[in-house]
Amino acid sequence: MLEQILIFIIFLGPLVFFHELGHFLFARLFGVRVEVFSIGFGPKLLKYKMGDTEYAWSLIPLGGYVKMFGDNPLTKDEIPDEDRPHSFTHKNKWQRFWIVMGGPLANFVLAYFIFYALLVSGERIPEIRIGVIEKTNVLYSKGLRSGDVIKEVNGVPVYNPSDVVVEGQDEIKGIVVSRSGKDVAIASSVSGENFQESFAKSPLMRSPVITNGKNERFAVSLTEDKVDWNLSLDQIQHSENPISKLTLFKVKKDATAKKGDAYATLELEENSKSTIILSDPTKALESLKEAGFYPIDLMIKSVNMKSPSDEAGLKGGNVIIGVDGKKLNSFYDLRNAIDKANEGAVNLQIIDNGVERNVSLTPQVKTIKKKKIKLIGVYSAGVFQGIRFYNTNSRGFLNSFYLAFPRTWESILKTVDGFKKLITAEVSAKNIGGPLAIGKVATDSFNTSFSYFFQLMALISINLGIINLFPIPVLDGGHIMFIFLEVLNRGPVSRRKMEIAQQFGLSLLLMLMVGALYNDVVRFF
Repeated sequence: MLEQILIFIIFLGPLVFFHELGHFLFARLFGVRVEVFSIGFGPKLLKYKMGDTEYAWSLIPLGGYVKMFGDNPLTKDEIPDEDRPHSFTHKNKWQRFWIVMGGPLANFVLAYFIFYALLVSGERIPEIRIGVIEKTNVLYSKGLRSGDVIKEVNGVPVYNPSDVVVEGQDEIKGIVVSRSGKDVAIASSVSGENFQESFAKSPLMRSPVITNGKNERFAVSLTEDKVDWNLSLDQIQHSENPISKLTLFKVKKDATAKKGDAYATLELEENSKSTIILSDPTKALESLKEAGFYPIDLMIKSVNMKSPSDEAGLKGGNVIIGVDGKKLNSFYDLRNAIDKANEGAVNLQIIDNGVERNVSLTPQVKTIKKKKIKLIGVYSAGVFQGIRFYNTNSRGFLNSFYLAFPRTWESILKTVDGFKKLITAEVSAKNIGGPLAIGKVATDSFNTSFSYFFQLMALISINLGIINLFPIPVLDGGHIMFIFLEVLNRGPVSRRKMEIAQQFGLSLLLMLMVGALYNDVVRFF
């Protein structure tokens, strides 16, 4: 928990600092006296005064503020004449605009320099990999395959998972993927909603590991010399090229999956190689099952005590191969089959120490997030492929200077488009996240790679800048709105209207904060 809090502060602190620094620098440029520059809200933990300004680090690290002299328009006339040259409210409209705009502008500039630094240094980027795509999936019919790595969507390079979020787009006109080391361009012509739904539903790719139903594991290879851990069992299953034989390497009995910079690997026994001839070269998994070998994720790792499986006598090492007569190819199939089974008892076909037998049990029904799911209380022994990274080359100091502009601009446009979809209900308000969501993604990205962490920091910086430009009183956008109203009215807005607008803005902001916190609680608890 302490580590997560520290990462959260490291992540959010610079965004808040640069936002407030933007206000501060423009205020000083136009001669406004800054009384307080604080990172955080609430009681001041550390403070130091230099000149007219008190610099502080406050208790609650969820924002910050710059307190300028004479920043309350309701008390504008009470400021003595000799102090008015240093008062915010007595500056002209153009000066006040830039002082207010300085915060969001600083967030955009910060994002630009983060992108510039990443382009100059080269990035360590996680592959955005498509999971298992069955032939019934709409993406399969468009030309995508299991294991494809997404490189571009609609001509825009993909640098992180958020770049693949295309929900609400009318049409995905083209996708570029990397397949077997080669770039493949696909004219998909699929709606953003269908793409997002199909992409989100693709299960994790499985490492090439199988079992013989006797609690023994084997790594599968297309070649006779070594195991290619980059190749998944699902790619073997859905291969478009016939496979006549496979080489099996026995996995050491107590070997656990080691997750390095690429996919999970298992230690193999020496001189344990054997060859299996497939009866049907076009159906690798079916041929393996005929020979008595099953995907490792169908093997039970452990059973919950007093669960339906425990009461039915299932134990670790058993392999579940069917539900009510329907054959299974993966643990994902097992979950779907249990969920779709008729009410009451279900019949499982299992392999117990090499012997096939039937077991009857009644799944436990639970309601999670208003959705009923059926549980039988088993954990899979599956070995799944994790995240693989690749390093991009430096784009050079000068070239990166130019390339960082379109990357920043595209991120701004995507963020604006995302907020537009929230406002028009094209995207559910449940996607709004609060401090817990930000902390979670910050920690996850930090543990993934520094490049990914700083990419996310740049995107959140842009989000922070755009949110502050919303025309809501108490936000920067609200102050800018009042400045434009002054221009239209050819004079200041009345005191009463300002009070009503500020009350409305504060109420709206509190509602948004409560909504974001509610989503956080529902999402994580």
